[in-house]
Amino acid sequence: MRLLIVEDEPDLLQGLAKVLREEGYSVDLAEDGEEGLYKALETNYDAVILDIMLPVIDGLEVLRRLREKKETPVLMLTARSETPDRVAGLDRGADDYLGKPFDLDELLARLRALIRRAAGRASPSIAIGEVGIDPIARKVTRGGAEVVLTAREYAVLEFLGRHRGRVISRTELYEHVFDETDDTLSNLIDVHVSNLRKKLGHELITTRRGHGYCIE
Repeated sequence: MRLLIVEDEPDLLQGLAKVLREEGYSVDLAEDGEEGLYKALETNYDAVILDIMLPVIDGLEVLRRLREKKETPVLMLTARSETPDRVAGLDRGADDYLGKPFDLDELLARLRALIRRAAGRASPSIAIGEVGIDPIARKVTRGGAEVVLTAREYAVLEFLGRHRGRVISRTELYEHVFDETDDTLSNLIDVHVSNLRKKLGHELITTRRGHGYCIE
């Protein structure tokens, strides 16, 4: 899953990015509203964490312009957490609102819920036949036994699992699994899919030639 953080406090920006990458997310950064809006419009993120008090373009205006074009889930993370501020953010199209200072576990739980709702899934876990995916623990089981995956293999599997029944192109997978700091190779997705089939069964992921991959 790929996230965008739009935050002008450098220590918070870098610290939050570090934590989210350790949680397995691909993370892009923006230090002002103009850069954040550009990236949010150019890339299909799974969620955006957006401050309000930003240089150049404030967060509420970023949100308004983003909502004219896209429905990317947005969590407002800001020191302006009085009721009128929360109402303004939600009315502009924010999907969730969390005031600073915040509890990190709560932020992570809210992000998981946002991503889950955006994929149209109410349950936090994903079951695909004998394969189970636990997005909270980031664990995968097959027939009840845990299967060890690399971080990228897990990211590919979770994204395909959350969009079960839909054909996902290689381009879309790249966009959601890797961030702007990754030096990606053209066949890396194919390598990860091949490894997933070896570990979880060759029938799990179907290749639609010329279109992409699908979990039926």
